[in-house]
Amino acid sequence: MAHIFALPDRPSAAIVGTEDRFPVGRIFCIGRNYEAHAREMGKDPNREKPFFFAKWADTLVANGATIPYPPETANYHFEAELVIAIGKAGAKVSEADALDLVYGYAVGLDMTRRDIQLEARDKGRPWEVGKNFAFSAPLAAIRPVADGGHIPNAPIRLTVNGDIKQDADVADLIWDCAETIAYLSRFERLLPGDLIYTGTPAGVGPVVPGDVIDVTIEGLEPLQVTISEKEADFA
Repeated sequence: MAHIFALPDRPSAAIVGTEDRFPVGRIFCIGRNYEAHAREMGKDPNREKPFFFAKWADTLVANGATIPYPPETANYHFEAELVIAIGKAGAKVSEADALDLVYGYAVGLDMTRRDIQLEARDKGRPWEVGKNFAFSAPLAAIRPVADGGHIPNAPIRLTVNGDIKQDADVADLIWDCAETIAYLSRFERLLPGDLIYTGTPAGVGPVVPGDVIDVTIEGLEPLQVTISEKEADFA
């Protein structure tokens, strides 16, 4: 039996210090996981149960890329995030064992069509089109745990054209990495190649064509992307 056409190769991410690649299967994202960001989105920051949305692996974007301003939005937002790269399978893992599944960590961006997301949210509809679209998941190289350990705390900062927009610490996560992994693994067996975007701090905002976004998390490779003209690569 032959396939009627060939699919593109599976997306993969760079790994710090090696030419090897991390093949990406699924991208899970946790919403409103910093108190101040929950407030700026008009929601109660109390410690409610985590909730997740997904992005296709195809939305992955390499560090240093120029990404197009997406169609059908007038409010294109950045969200700086610590990203967990899963290296071992696990289901219903305990918080005590959750970090054993982690291959490494990276700096990521959850790019968002905010106007579309909020319209869907206010109508009780899925966020899919506002969050899961081409070029919406930029990712810097993954730093393996073996080379730097876990990240219970570290400054996370985002600038646009050199101006600071987000400035916090990953210690401020409502649900930390172990808790997030353990909770998600109750609903879905986690697999090697999964990425978990852990949420963004306060300060999210819009970008326009020509803007340069830089994101840093202490101890990880920094991430930079540039926004190109609207729909340049969508035609």
